[in-house]
Amino acid sequence: MTGLSVRSTLSRPVLASLAAALLFGASTPLAKVLLSSISPLTLAGLLYLGGAIGALPFAFRGGSAEVRRDSRQRRLLAFAIVFGGGLAPVLLLMGLRSARAASVSLWLNMEIVATAFLAWTLFRENLDRRTLAAAGLVLLGGIVLAAPEGQAGWKAGALVAGACLCWGLDNNLTALVSGFTPAQTTAAKGLIAGTVNLMLGLSMGQHFPAPAPLAAALGVGAFSYGLSIMLYIFGAQHLGATRSQLLFATSPFLGVILAWTVFGERIQPAQLAAVPCIAAGLYFMLTARHEHEHTHEAAVHAHSHRHDDGHHTHVHPGLPAWVRHTHAHEHEPMTHTHPHVPDLHHRHRHGGLGTAG
Repeated sequence: MTGLSVRSTLSRPVLASLAAALLFGASTPLAKVLLSSISPLTLAGLLYLGGAIGALPFAFRGGSAEVRRDSRQRRLLAFAIVFGGGLAPVLLLMGLRSARAASVSLWLNMEIVATAFLAWTLFRENLDRRTLAAAGLVLLGGIVLAAPEGQAGWKAGALVAGACLCWGLDNNLTALVSGFTPAQTTAAKGLIAGTVNLMLGLSMGQHFPAPAPLAAALGVGAFSYGLSIMLYIFGAQHLGATRSQLLFATSPFLGVILAWTVFGERIQPAQLAAVPCIAAGLYFMLTARHEHEHTHEAAVHAHSHRHDDGHHTHVHPGLPAWVRHTHAHEHEPMTHTHPHVPDLHHRHRHGGLGTAG
């Protein structure tokens, strides 16, 4: 399998990750408006309940009941819900309440660094030199973008950094959840974390919003959290947490553009100067190449797949090999060599940094 064919098979996950970034990027300036009438804890709950509403129509099919009974899978999902659905949005909205929407959008680049660091240190995900360089460039771009804030936004920046750390852990955990479809994972996050945060907010005396802001919050949640999370999970499972997160790094661009155009926030020259850093980082990530002989252990899981990728050799009569579909399936042990990324099938250990072509 050539590098070109590998990149071709990844086109759908790449597009899904970029679409997720665009939808989530719009949420920051929109949430800034909603915070004028809804408190952070209550809004965090409503956004994730909206995310569940967006995901539920797609959550009743697929997945693997056998894999879901695995206690490790349930623990992974539980921790992802606590950190990604519970803590992260509250910290983000607390920071957003006291800072400009453009600044918060830009600080969200810290999520890439958190995801990469946790993926490398805790989750066995290989990072080749090009991917490390990409993460460094994206971080540099985030620093340049946030520089105009000076000392004034340190408290808000710390809250956003905490949210990014929680989402970095969530990204890595979710990439390992293989018994649930992306829609099922998103619906579980939204229903559980959203309900808990909403109940906590109301129990602390925060007011239930009026119908108009309530509908707006649920709508933003359905698209910017529900649909966005489903698309991101699909990308993360096929690209690995760090690479999908680097694509997701484009989300600040839309948030900043909306803040500039809709809310009239002033354009900073340093923000424009950061664009080449982000673009170079994405280029290095997309052109990274990792290849060596590796062994797949026997496994049972459920995810979107096709039968022309060299890993899914089971047969469906009448179904063309190139058609993508989702169901629970088994893998026999296999040893082979080909270019690959740290997706659900390639989370093996490496002795050091991988090679990059």
